Amino acid sequence: MGKSMFTFTSGASLFAIVALVPALTLGMMSEANAAHHKKHVAKSASAKSKQVASKASKRQKHGATLAKSTKHRGKKQVAAHRVEVEDRPSNGDRAGLKHSDDPLALASNVAFVVDQDSSKVLFEKNSEVSLPIASITKLMTSLVVVEAKQDLDEVIEITNEDLDKEKGTGSRLQVGAKLSRADLLHIALMSSENRAASALGRNYPGGLAAFVNAMNAKAKQLGMNDTSYVDSSGLSSKNVASARDLVKLINAAYQYPLIREYSTDSKYVVTPNPNGRRTLEYGTTNKLVADSEWQIGLQKTGYIAEAGRCLVMQAIIEGRAVVMVFLDSKGKYSRLADAGRIKKWIQNTMHPQAKQYM
Repeated sequence: MGKSMFTFTSGASLFAIVALVPALTLGMMSEANAAHHKKHVAKSASAKSKQVASKASKRQKHGATLAKSTKHRGKKQVAAHRVEVEDRPSNGDRAGLKHSDDPLALASNVAFVVDQDSSKVLFEKNSEVSLPIASITKLMTSLVVVEAKQDLDEVIEITNEDLDKEKGTGSRLQVGAKLSRADLLHIALMSSENRAASALGRNYPGGLAAFVNAMNAKAKQLGMNDTSYVDSSGLSSKNVASARDLVKLINAAYQYPLIREYSTDSKYVVTPNPNGRRTLEYGTTNKLVADSEWQIGLQKTGYIAEAGRCLVMQAIIEGRAVVMVFLDSKGKYSRLADAGRIKKWIQNTMHPQAKQYM
């Protein structure tokens, strides 16, 4: 399949709610005034309903963090919960990739598996198609930061510039929070913290624009010809790459022990205010890193509606270093299941006497 980039737009369906005016009130009005009043109230309620529906639909489609108020012992508590709606077609779906068959029946529209030492292709599915890569972007962000040799102990403040204006998602890192560059890098890789990735890009010599230029320059240097970046977090669907390109990125990032360590950590605690006592505990977005049956050397996950569920990993399977790329998978755990299918398939290939997986 030829190299190409696909984008699309979609609109939310809005439903009007007709407000009913109490019969007693209408009875006190003249027939003409009552009709006018009903029309005015209905129009106002409809407009308000459309605004609410539009905002809710936009947040849900992009996987927003929403707040839910509850009461416990008379006190109001606010809990954050994640809403992700996956019925929106991804760019890969709209390009027809969901109709692609493969011998392992993977849930990912794109898959590319390579022997890291020999570069031998072990498995391939739509590997040359350039698609949105979501937070896989943060691997390049980390690579640029590390290679720039910026001070990892420097304290950086989260500002309004780091708020997500692309998808409207939330974050536990509040404006005014202060963390070291190392901490920001850690939670950006391990927990895919978007404001951390934004702050890293913003605090590069020349600002975010210069950082994005450095990202694209590094991609060009690595021979990632199907790749383009516009931000440091991956929230934009204009951050695109092919699976073949991402193998090059993984191999480059793997050369740095810090990136390997941070990306494969399972939990990490930060203190948003250096002089405060409040802490935040973050966890990994990839539960396979804590699975004893896996030996993972580097990993990153990603998700936005346009990209679907994405996963890249370097892992040791039967003593063999393997690089895996899965893009545009459907379902919360399907990308992990695809990794399991590939692992089992490789094991059975290396040991033909074992029971076949498929």
